[in-house]
Amino acid sequence: MDLAFDLETQDPDDLLALCLVAGHPAVRLRAVTVTPGSAEQVAFVRRVLTRVGRADVPVGATDPGTGTSHVSGFHHRWLGDPGRAAPDGPAARVLADAVTGHPELTLLTGAALHNLRALLEGHPGVRLARWVAQGGFAGDNVVPPEDRLPKFAGRLTCPTFNFNGERTAARLALATGRITRRELVSKNVTHGVRYDRALHERLRPVRDRNPGLALLHEGMEVYLRKRRDGKLFHDPAAACAAIDPSIMRWAEVEAYLEAGEWGARPAPGSGTFISVAVDRERLVRILAGA
Repeated sequence: MDLAFDLETQDPDDLLALCLVAGHPAVRLRAVTVTPGSAEQVAFVRRVLTRVGRADVPVGATDPGTGTSHVSGFHHRWLGDPGRAAPDGPAARVLADAVTGHPELTLLTGAALHNLRALLEGHPGVRLARWVAQGGFAGDNVVPPEDRLPKFAGRLTCPTFNFNGERTAARLALATGRITRRELVSKNVTHGVRYDRALHERLRPVRDRNPGLALLHEGMEVYLRKRRDGKLFHDPAAACAAIDPSIMRWAEVEAYLEAGEWGARPAPGSGTFISVAVDRERLVRILAGA
């Protein structure tokens, strides 16, 4: 499958997901775009791509000039200090080029949707066949009782970082007719996917199956030294769903914003689907590159 990945780097998840999609045998990574787009972020993305053997992938970004790197300390402990690097062009243009060249491309987003908004507003001729977003929330009105996480019991709405980070963009992307299919990997599902020491050891024998998995495993070895209880795997779970949507159960919905919180209500024919449950064993197989 052809895929582009729009990411941020202020938490560990996105670069771990980048390792996965850059090295996975089922994926042809066509572009990476960065939010907000600092030179330090671009350098870290290029270091991951180089180590996975995909230095050819174009990287799009627009430096916001904030004077901060927007990169977490974890990334430095894992990948060192790659310095600063220039992108191949503005994020929207790099995405537009990728979609134009590969019209069935899937766009995976793991960040606030600034770059997707720039694509839709700045390139009116571009259409997306499929958008997979880490974001949104499916409440008790959508999720069957047997699949509900106790931490979200009784809730219909919840704040979600990636959609709240650019609400205008989220509303635009959820409403436009220029995206054929939308798949939201919801907060209530990703909070049930944890990468812990047991999973880490389970992946050890196969970590060299591809260079992306090896680098992901290396990064989680660094992470687990400080956080022994492991990490909720938000963006890598969304990446696995992008690679194989059958690892999730989906409901066709309308996503909505209410008092700063996102929810979903059943809406057959909307073209928007939200995850309500995950098959963890199948997710692990995708993660392992099987």
